[in-house]
Amino acid sequence: MGEGSPGNTGLEICLLGTFRFWVHGTAVPAVRGGSQRLLALLALRDRALTRANVAGTLWPDASEDHAYSSLRSALGRLTRVARDAVVVTPLDLCLTDEVSVDLRDARALAHRILSPSGALPEADLDPESVAVLSIDVLPDWYDDWVVVEAEEWRQLRLHALEVLADRLLAEGRYGDAIGAALAAVRSEPLRESARAAVIRVHLAEGNQSDAVKEFERYRAVLRDELGLEPTPRLGELVAGLERPSTLNQ
Repeated sequence: MGEGSPGNTGLEICLLGTFRFWVHGTAVPAVRGGSQRLLALLALRDRALTRANVAGTLWPDASEDHAYSSLRSALGRLTRVARDAVVVTPLDLCLTDEVSVDLRDARALAHRILSPSGALPEADLDPESVAVLSIDVLPDWYDDWVVVEAEEWRQLRLHALEVLADRLLAEGRYGDAIGAALAAVRSEPLRESARAAVIRVHLAEGNQSDAVKEFERYRAVLRDELGLEPTPRLGELVAGLERPSTLNQ
């Protein structure tokens, strides 16, 4: 998933990181411009969309006639293999069932990790899961419809990384646990729950100094960026490791 090869299973659209269209394991420059944005929209929404919905979403500032004309042009400019990825009817558009989308698999992974019931498959506890959950959706695209979907995925993956860190910690896999926690911190340095996950791993390993340093780093960043202090809940994690007067400054 992500930015690697999807294998030799047919057609795949990759939305994590750079947009890519794969055909039998090979990334091909199949689409550009409006055609690329059309495929990305269908992959993001993961359901049939009416022509009016697609046209209005992709060309929101155009007149209705011009938006429909742009949609027809985008469909017409699809290469043959890309055209095979889309089901077109007089009313709506969607991807064919044969097209896989990396974001779908990544979302499924995140939901499995967040599910309170049952043990995770061993494959979900692999470092590859951390890699997948560390990638944003189309980070260089700034269309409103992309930004909304990208933020939804960002929140989901951050929660999943934190829970994954705790699950790995519970199994005594400290190296993998710290990797998941730090991936969440890299994605959002001001997120306290991510910092807490890092501190919990340090404490479980007996690395008290690392736990205190992580707390101090977070406090400094939070003060500099937002003029805020960490919550008492985070302070409690390290309260017994340094003087209360230091923690309460």
